[in-house]
Formats: sequence, C-alpha cells, structure tokens
Amino acid sequence: MPIFTVTGDVDPFLHVAFRQGEKIYCESDSMVMMEANLDLKGRMTGGVVGSLMRRMAGGESFFQQHVEAVRGDGDCLLSPTLPGAIELVDIGTTKYLLNDGAFVAATSGVEMKSRLQSIGNALFAKSGGWFVMEASGSGKLAISGFGSLFQLDVVAGKDVIIDNSHVVAWDSTLKYEVSVTTTGGGGIGGMIGGMINSQTSGEGIVLRFKGNGKIYVCSRNRDGFLEWMKKELAGSKTSR
Repeated sequence: MPIFTVTGDVDPFLHVAFRQGEKIYCESDSMVMMEANLDLKGRMTGGVVGSLMRRMAGGESFFQQHVEAVRGDGDCLLSPTLPGAIELVDIGTTKYLLNDGAFVAATSGVEMKSRLQSIGNALFAKSGGWFVMEASGSGKLAISGFGSLFQLDVVAGKDVIIDNSHVVAWDSTLKYEVSVTTTGGGGIGGMIGGMINSQTSGEGIVLRFKGNGKIYVCSRNRDGFLEWMKKELAGSKTSR
C-alpha cells in the first residue's frame, strides 16, 4: 500500500511513496509534483452517476486524479485547495463521513460513495445537501480542513455541538442532527426562537453529535473568511 506522510508545519504537503504497481486517487488539481515513474490520469470514479453524486455530496470535481506507479517506484506531493492541516485516517472497521471539501486523497482500497441524509439535515446542513460522502473499505484516507485540525472524542451521554462550518469528518456510527441553536426546545416556537437567537448571537448552523466516535474539526470558518474578504475588498474599492 502506498505510504502517506504529512510533511511541513505550515500548509503541509501530503507526500506519497509508491512501489511499482501501487495507486491512489486524489482530488482534482491537488497534484504538486510527481516523479517520472508515475502516471496521472483523470477518471470518473464510479461512472457518470457515481461522479455526479460525489460532486453533489462533497463539492468535489466531476473527475478525480488517479496516480499509479507504472514504470517503477516513485514519489509525489499533493496539496489541498485551501490552506490548512492534513490528517491521515485509517479506514477499515470505522467508516467516516466527510464535509464539503475535506477529501484530499485515498489509497485504492478506500471507497468514496454518497449517502442520503435525512430531510432535516439535507435542508439545513452544508455537508453535501441531500447527500454526504462516506469513506469505507480498507486503507488510508487523507483529509484537510481550513486552518488547524483537532480530533474530538464523543462518548455516550455527552453530546457535542459544533458549528457546521468547522466540521471536517466524523465517525459514521455517530448520530447527528442539525440545529440553529445550542439550547433545547421543540415545535415551531423553538425553531423560530433558535433562528432569532442565531441571528442575534452570530451563531450559524450547528450539528449536535451523540454516540461514541471521533470527529475532526478545523479552526477556521471558510464561509466566514470569504465574507470577511468580500467586505475588505469592497471597502478598499470605496476608499479609493
């Protein structure tokens, strides 16, 4: 199996070492460097339907890059689109669900497929809309988040609430639901109250996780950063 290594302290690379005949697949445009023994090809993983559903679920490109050591051993360097940390996850007995843009690369034994979400989660969550990506099979998975990454351990009886924009990946056995408030309350009044609280407190959509498993979160909010950039750029134009 190809060896994944994260190298670099700030905005690291994913270094992949191949033996002849080994292969991986990665997100489109993630390739930085590869040695001449390797071949790079764009493919529709899972066919047209599978590629389309993956595009809907994870915000990934329709075509993925497949890297294979055809003529001998070789190395390559990959890099995610957004600046941030890379985490290596073992896929086997544990499957993981991925938020938008989290996928970087996986060994050939890992299968990335879309999974249908509940109606409530599909309507409110940014993690794929109606579909969310699931990593199953056996092998190594490389994920990335905007900023630093932190691993949370969820235990039964202690629910964890996380802003949706900071969720990167989570154990597929964890139960999760979308909310617009960190407080309890049901019915129409509860939902409206939660939406008002969300606007006044500055909170966004949150996910409440329960069960036993791991969650990877990132330190930066991609959407919040983009909104800040828009305001800064608009302000610089008006000040001229």
